[in-house]
Amino acid sequence: MPPPPPRPALGALFLVLAIAFVGIAAAAAEAVNSNRGLVVLVVAAGALALWLLTLALRNLRKPRS
Repeated sequence: MPPPPPRPALGALFLVLAIAFVGIAAAAAEAVNSNRGLVVLVVAAGALALWLLTLALRNLRKPRS
């Protein structure tokens, strides 16, 4: 069974969400000095951003012929 074709609109959505999670991770990283518990949030938001970025790139890429 071949993989589903890339969908650029879905890729754009994933890219926007990845950028939002990078912003959340950056804001939490700045606040780690005052609250050490935010390290968990930084790691989680960073992991979600990385995952969404891979989904975005997969959907924005042109299909191989």
